[in-house]
Amino acid sequence: MEEKPLSEKESMELIAKMISTAKNNFVESGLGPIIWGSIITFCSIAQYIQITTSFRFPFDIWILPILGLIPQIWLSIREKKAKATKSWVDQSIDYVWIAFAFGVFFINFTLASLSNELYPILKEYRSMGGKAPEFELWSYGATLLLFMYGLPTLVTAFVRKFKLMMIGGIFCWVAAIVAIFTSLATDFLLMAAAAMLAWLIPGIKLRKMYLEQKAGTKNV
Repeated sequence: MEEKPLSEKESMELIAKMISTAKNNFVESGLGPIIWGSIITFCSIAQYIQITTSFRFPFDIWILPILGLIPQIWLSIREKKAKATKSWVDQSIDYVWIAFAFGVFFINFTLASLSNELYPILKEYRSMGGKAPEFELWSYGATLLLFMYGLPTLVTAFVRKFKLMMIGGIFCWVAAIVAIFTSLATDFLLMAAAAMLAWLIPGIKLRKMYLEQKAGTKNV
């Protein structure tokens, strides 16, 4: 018996249903959000401690996010091998996070460059008896960084219909506004809270869902 070809309307409905199912059944390992949520939370709290106390780490703690790229690349390669194909939704979200990474790099690079330009001026001003605070200008980019944290988080949350991550993304943007009016130390506490709510806690939830689904698949 010859199969009846689908009409244009039926084809569009089928595609829409497939996309909807893919979104609603979203489960990933959760390791990526856990890694980045943990790193940014730790670095932000450590920076808060260094600002408010005399304690200093023997190295620049913000090197850790760069080192965090190593497990992230490994995870990406492993997941790519595990998935034969990627949906257009997955590919689009990947591009959003790539743009986010470049955006964060651009903000940090720009503020670090400005800091290098201002440091000699501040040093000369202090040598003349003037009082100027010791600071790295990039640290004052908390508002910009918090806004960047929220952008890909909210896009991912809305596309995947993941309410827990959506709450974290909204918090990032609220914290970005609050950081305009708070001290530098408080800014880093806001960044720690944002990393926990946007990535760490949702990542733990995703990890639990992933392991439960994996266990269920094995028992079938």
